[in-house]
Amino acid sequence: MFVVDLDQRGSRRGTDQVPALLDRLRAVPALRGFERTVGDEVQGVLDDADDVVRLVLGVLRAGGWSVGVGAGPVDEPLPASPRAGSGAAFVLAREAVEAAKSRARPVSLAVRGAEPGAAADAEALLTLLAAVRARRTPAGWAVVDALDGLPDGTAPDAPAVLARPRPSVAAPVQEDLAQTFGISQQAVSQRLRAALRAEEVALHPLAARLLTQAAG
Repeated sequence: MFVVDLDQRGSRRGTDQVPALLDRLRAVPALRGFERTVGDEVQGVLDDADDVVRLVLGVLRAGGWSVGVGAGPVDEPLPASPRAGSGAAFVLAREAVEAAKSRARPVSLAVRGAEPGAAADAEALLTLLAAVRARRTPAGWAVVDALDGLPDGTAPDAPAVLARPRPSVAAPVQEDLAQTFGISQQAVSQRLRAALRAEEVALHPLAARLLTQAAG
């Protein structure tokens, strides 16, 4: 099981972003939907590692949040509200989000798990993926989002970024993207290579496997 804690960064200097985040998080297929816990922190419970990877990278892309993932067992039966939940994964998520707040971290993310070695590996890989994504240009993101089936002009904090892809929707080919953006297929290919899109996506399953191993 995976418990994810998200804590707003710099909340004392800015406005409360929790309501807007909770609206976005409704798109996440969580086992127990996200709720505000204390202050500017929200928490949810997921049972699918692929969904955790998508959630973590999507939240980090939009920015403004420290992300803590706790991978491990929970006490059953799981209550309807994550705030009432207990078990190792909840404790680990709390430890993770506190660690994620450290200014020494290049990315505001930490993973803690029942299997510490696998959790550390998952954190390292997710941090690398987030760093790669952070270096993408707006033009690169536009092509990547279109290839992922997102509407043109999708904002980084749009709910669709966090939602599970619809299998019935066929991904556009580079010829379609070239027509959409009014550029050559070669230019589309160059943008995708510069964005390291294929390399990033190829590592998502590994990140999910490491998270699963971290849960024990």
